[in-house]
Amino acid sequence: MQRVNDVIVLDLESTVNGNHMVFRPSAIVMPDGTLTLVDTGLPGMAGVIDTQLREAGFSLDDVKQVIVTHHDLDHIGSLEAVVGQTGADVLALEAEVPYITGEKRSQKLPSEEQTQQLLADPNLDPARRAMLTRPPVRVPVTRALHDGEDLPGGLRIVATPGHTVGHASVYVSGSRTLITGDALTSQDGTLKGPNERATPDMPTALESVKKLAGLDVQTILAYHGGLVTENADAQLKELAAHP
Repeated sequence: MQRVNDVIVLDLESTVNGNHMVFRPSAIVMPDGTLTLVDTGLPGMAGVIDTQLREAGFSLDDVKQVIVTHHDLDHIGSLEAVVGQTGADVLALEAEVPYITGEKRSQKLPSEEQTQQLLADPNLDPARRAMLTRPPVRVPVTRALHDGEDLPGGLRIVATPGHTVGHASVYVSGSRTLITGDALTSQDGTLKGPNERATPDMPTALESVKKLAGLDVQTILAYHGGLVTENADAQLKELAAHP
């Protein structure tokens, strides 16, 4: 857990398909002392989120709203548990809403027919089988958001499609912090573009990077890779110019 101005960065660790991974949801400290959580990690991570928030002097009980950047499982896995404990409102871009509520099948899962063919293979990797048979996360969305919408507390919603059709980033104007979800990645403080293997529409995703480069940024938080603090604005503009 780290705190950078009005943003608490959470470090949620897990082993996925044999690989150690760190996921970085965040909590924005609002002017009234409540929290806005951005994403919720994998299923079963609500307790760790609460523990890390307590290290920062808060708790899950302070969370009044959750902004979902997109519907991938590592972002909404603990959403139902968080909402169940806190009663928080759930906000997401309009195009992403039906995937969060379960009305539409996840964009990155194979079709129903392809899924049945895969499940019929006795040699299918157990982790892959578990992903294909896991019940979808279904959480009501309180409010559908739109590109450029300003929320109380100096939060601006920026539509950054490509990784998913309704992917959103969050710009915190007070500290000039950009929370990018999976629209960007980073490694050891160096900003990188979206993960091609996990991004179905790379041309649109790269246009989203150019869009983000138009913001006045001091700090960038990538869900995969973490904080970028050194020359973040220059790094973003360079990445947009030379993806």
